[in-house]
Amino acid sequence: MPDPRLADLTTLRLGGPASRYVEVADVDALIDAVSGADAANEPVLVVGGGSNLVVADAGFSGTVVHLVGEREAAEDAFCAGEWVTVWAGEPWDVFVSHAVENGWVGVEALSGIPGTVGATPVQNVGAYGQEVAQTIARVRVWDRKLRGIRTFTTSECGFGYRTSRFKADRHDAWGGRHLVLDVSFQLPRGDLSAPVTYAELARTLGVEVGARAPLTEVRAAVLDLRRRKGMVLDADDHDTWSSGSFFTNPIVAPDLVPTGAPSYAQGDGTVKTSAAWLIEHAGFGKGFGLDRPAATVSLSTKHTLALTNRGGASTDDLLALAREVRDGVQERFGIELVNEPVLVGCTL
Repeated sequence: MPDPRLADLTTLRLGGPASRYVEVADVDALIDAVSGADAANEPVLVVGGGSNLVVADAGFSGTVVHLVGEREAAEDAFCAGEWVTVWAGEPWDVFVSHAVENGWVGVEALSGIPGTVGATPVQNVGAYGQEVAQTIARVRVWDRKLRGIRTFTTSECGFGYRTSRFKADRHDAWGGRHLVLDVSFQLPRGDLSAPVTYAELARTLGVEVGARAPLTEVRAAVLDLRRRKGMVLDADDHDTWSSGSFFTNPIVAPDLVPTGAPSYAQGDGTVKTSAAWLIEHAGFGKGFGLDRPAATVSLSTKHTLALTNRGGASTDDLLALAREVRDGVQERFGIELVNEPVLVGCTL
């Protein structure tokens, strides 16, 4: 069987072939594959769930290392909670489901996010008022520069809004210096969730902002909200053929926020506003692009932040739409949108 194209490994279903393809199912195999390619000065692209990648139509001239296989998490009890260490290749939502079933509190609002556990600290994945930084206790990595295993505590991870030291410290154009091997979470035990801080989720649950709700109800509500926005993977729904939110919410000076746009103080004099609001009010509504002849890409019909493959698309098609949206927001509001997914072999 020929090696798969990157289109077979990414949620956008876009991207050409790799020069070489390797599957790994444990930490030792992951280290061997990446360090071997590094020693040969060969570019490496590590792929988990492929939910945060936009890969060029030409593919990748190097080795693609694909993390596969679920592995049992290591658990250690501590006072009123659990210390849980999870293999980087574990599908994230499998872990969240397991946490909710076991009464581990703190990741329930992150239900339904595609990808693997190892990707979550890189992006400091967050949704509905939770971020993984709130529960991560330790990240163990292979340092590709020092060629050895290192361990970072939460305070050493450099977590920020959709970023971390693992995203900032680069090894080359496509890969980070720190290859995540496993992630340890410190999770309180209980039947009720962490305080619900996201207004939309609180309304859905019928509770006040800051209140708690049963873990199972929070997970169900989040999954329902995400499905309505096309953010839960479904092979039959082209709105989910995306990389999730394509642009991050801009953090800007308060005087740059347009009248009527959401504004959330960041504690350093800046504010975060809504990329979705900016996109829609710049004239790019849900489903933008679908009315064009033989449309292969469009904004999701459910959520303006998702750029979607309608079938038969190319990466060039998707990037053209991304540029159109980015430039339109810049022209209308003077705010530059920044892409959230990693661009491999292509640029905006």
